Amino acid sequence: MTTTGAPREEARDRDALTATQAALAAEHAAVYGYGVVGGRIGAGRRTEARSAYDAHRARRDALDRAVRDLGGRPQAAAAAYALPFPVPDAAAAARLAAELEDRVAAVYADLVRATGGAHRTEAAAALREAAVRAVRWRGSGVAFPGLVERAAAPAPSGTAGADSDAL
Repeated sequence: MTTTGAPREEARDRDALTATQAALAAEHAAVYGYGVVGGRIGAGRRTEARSAYDAHRARRDALDRAVRDLGGRPQAAAAAYALPFPVPDAAAAARLAAELEDRVAAVYADLVRATGGAHRTEAAAALREAAVRAVRWRGSGVAFPGLVERAAAPAPSGTAGADSDAL
């Protein structure tokens, strides 16, 4: 008796779509968050914030296309997102930027696990970029970006929920 790989392939495709949607949601939140960062960051780091904002917009647009390629309907951005803490000044803006990058890295770690081929390569590159930006904002790094953060934060979901509008 032979078995086909269809059910396994369908599950893998579903997992890839779910992880891609979660990454898209994280990028929507990062774009919003960098709008806040840009409004509070000092002049000396404004170029760095703008560069990160542009990088997240590009990743968001690529993920939108990837969701469509996987047969899904891209999740729309929320009108606003809850910030994890108040951002009254440049120091808080830098902490927010590091937090945004940590959260993006976590969903890209999931995307690396859920995909293969070119999608996995892109997810790994995005994970690396987020980890590097987090180090720049924070001044220190972690051994396994995207994984260590999971111990301290709830796992992101590929579906919208009550906390889907939180950064």
